Amino acid sequence: MKISVVTGASSGMGRDFVKMLDKIENCEEIWVIARRADRLAEIKSETGKKIVPIELDLSLEESYERYEKMLKAADANVVALVNAAGFGKFGDFEGIPLREQMNMIDLNCKALMAITYITLAHMNRGARVYQLGSLSSFQPVPYITTYGATKAFVLSFTRALNVELKKRGIKCIAICPGWVKTEFFDRAVKDDTIKYYNRFFTSEEVVTRAVYDMYRGKDVSVCGADIRGQVLLTKLLPHKLVMKIWCKQQKK
Repeated sequence: MKISVVTGASSGMGRDFVKMLDKIENCEEIWVIARRADRLAEIKSETGKKIVPIELDLSLEESYERYEKMLKAADANVVALVNAAGFGKFGDFEGIPLREQMNMIDLNCKALMAITYITLAHMNRGARVYQLGSLSSFQPVPYITTYGATKAFVLSFTRALNVELKKRGIKCIAICPGWVKTEFFDRAVKDDTIKYYNRFFTSEEVVTRAVYDMYRGKDVSVCGADIRGQVLLTKLLPHKLVMKIWCKQQKK
């Protein structure tokens, strides 16, 4: 059975990816994974394909085993995987509880890698993998320290994996947007540590650009010409200077 899989599907870019895959992928079902079962159920009315809600906390390792068993039981042929599950926390590194920081690493890095590994065993030539990174993937980001580091992992992991998967005819892309208007900020922002936001994109803009870049054969997608220019500067300038500019913007 041909399916698509979207983690972090209950809101934001995950939810908009479900709508996009409903339009562009030739599959019988879309499996939507998140912790909030009630939000997953809402998606059923927004798509034409059959939606299979799967309530999983991907920060817990036992979730991986359950997911793998479901794929095997369905004899699944996964045509598209979107890893959009993740969260961030803004603030001083020492002011964010250790448990939250560890959970961030578990979800943003460990779960993304595990779900990708398990799903690849059920993918064939022509399949596509979308991994949600961030603009912070390209540089160290003080006051978003751990989150930025997790997204640097996503970028490096995805680009290297894309090279390995060429022999199987599977494409992998890292989506690295700037600020996006989603519920991400409801959890990330606890005070005014981060004050400067240069530009916001909609989730739909980022998802549309990601699909466009995927079909152009790119391994990284950055929405917005001005943001792509910013990425270029982070590659050309010393990161010590880039961090100094960032801190000045945030009045640090």
